[in-house]
Amino acid sequence: MNAAADTPAAPATAPDASRSPDAPGGMVLSTLNEDGSRRWLKPRPSRGSMHARRKAVAAGLIALFTMLPHVEINGKPAILLDLAARRFTFFGVTLLPNDTLPFALLMVSLFLSLFFITAIFGRIWCGWACPQTVYTEFLFRPIERCFDGTPGRALKGAFQGSSLARVLKHATHLLVACFLSHTFLAYFVGVDTLWVWVRRSPLEHPASFLVMLAVVALMMFDFCFFREQTCIVACPYGRFQSVLLDRFSWIVAYDRRRGEPRGKTAKGRDVSLPVVQASARGDCVDCGLCVATCPTGIDIRNGLQMECIHCTQCIDACEGVMNRLGRATGLIRYASQAELAGEVEKGRFKIRPRLVVYPALVMALVTAAFTVLALRGPVSASIFRTRGATFAQLPGGIVTNPVGLRLINRLDTPVTYTLTASPRIASSPTHLRFPAETATVTLEAGEARIINTLVEANAASFVNGSMPIVISILDKDGRAVAERSYNLQGPMTRFDATPTRPGHDDDEDDASSERKEGHS
Repeated sequence: MNAAADTPAAPATAPDASRSPDAPGGMVLSTLNEDGSRRWLKPRPSRGSMHARRKAVAAGLIALFTMLPHVEINGKPAILLDLAARRFTFFGVTLLPNDTLPFALLMVSLFLSLFFITAIFGRIWCGWACPQTVYTEFLFRPIERCFDGTPGRALKGAFQGSSLARVLKHATHLLVACFLSHTFLAYFVGVDTLWVWVRRSPLEHPASFLVMLAVVALMMFDFCFFREQTCIVACPYGRFQSVLLDRFSWIVAYDRRRGEPRGKTAKGRDVSLPVVQASARGDCVDCGLCVATCPTGIDIRNGLQMECIHCTQCIDACEGVMNRLGRATGLIRYASQAELAGEVEKGRFKIRPRLVVYPALVMALVTAAFTVLALRGPVSASIFRTRGATFAQLPGGIVTNPVGLRLINRLDTPVTYTLTASPRIASSPTHLRFPAETATVTLEAGEARIINTLVEANAASFVNGSMPIVISILDKDGRAVAERSYNLQGPMTRFDATPTRPGHDDDEDDASSERKEGHS
């Protein structure tokens, strides 16, 4: 059987493989026709070793996504992003709104890890682990092929492609979208709350029902209509390739030295030769299967492109053709641009500075984040100055400062805290106190509260109108669980603490003093 019979031709909607998209008259996007209309892609699946591995990874990721909301660690969901309460739980650790530093450190380390993986394996995240690819290629499109038939193959029976099949296809997609949307919402509201929403009438909870309806509609739009447009148009990751990749990054690439010039016959040629003579044919038989199987509709033979998500479908398609023709595989493979240009040996991995800097930064950021989390106390406290007068003078030489305290109980049980204040300088007077009504505070589990109180101090304790103090939050055993420094404001000069007797003014007091001095 010849190669033409073994390798079906590319579909009529495939782009011209012999012309680069950058050439005049070529397509700007692989999903647009030259007249500007959308080119609907129905990629033909290519079963091979890469596809089997991706299928196993996708099954594991889908199972993990479904099970995580039901898993509990330390009595908490494995992942719960409670936006309403502003509490974010990750594998037993709860981050509160004031935990911006560890959260930011972990997010930056996550992005740097993605940069590190991209520098080595290219866009392997997009083709192997991105939810957009996993659910589109291994859930929605397989369902579509059951009802519409597999592209490039004859329909099975009268059911595939019929009107009834199309209706059932959309109904099945809707059911899958409902399941995925409810699982997605479980990450934000919890399984118990979601189960209550599902069992109640929509009229009893219209707001939450509209949220679920919106998520289902977005998933239907994305996975049934927008599809590859998300990767090509909406996602910015592909546009970062010029920064994240280098010539030694492994990418899904076509070996032009071996495959060109393309043709139907290439018998008797040594594929190990680095340069193909003009009179000989390359190993590429120009079957078009690499284009027909691509989920983003590009031609991998045109080189590295922004639309390539490294799904390796073209590798499986090309290997199938090479095996049938009795030729060596690897015409399309994971390779670096330097390897394809003959600068390095095949399969050789080169250590570059970015491969050392990225993991070093990730380790430093992760260590810093976990150090901050480990040093957190049972209560989070912050102090701030409230609006109004900075201080007030009371009879008896008392000066009060309005103070605001924000307390967050990190524990899962109610706790009562006692507020105390002490001078930062040990030799200073210790006449500091809180009003009795605010000196003791009880916080529920995870409660955050702002307390507006006063700090009373003796006027004689101020030096140049200021007095540094330390505000301590004590637990029921009298141990300080948090301490915060603060500067009280007061009068610039000493306040006369001697009360004035009624009926006497300052002039009489001065005259009495003069008489005493003259008598002596």
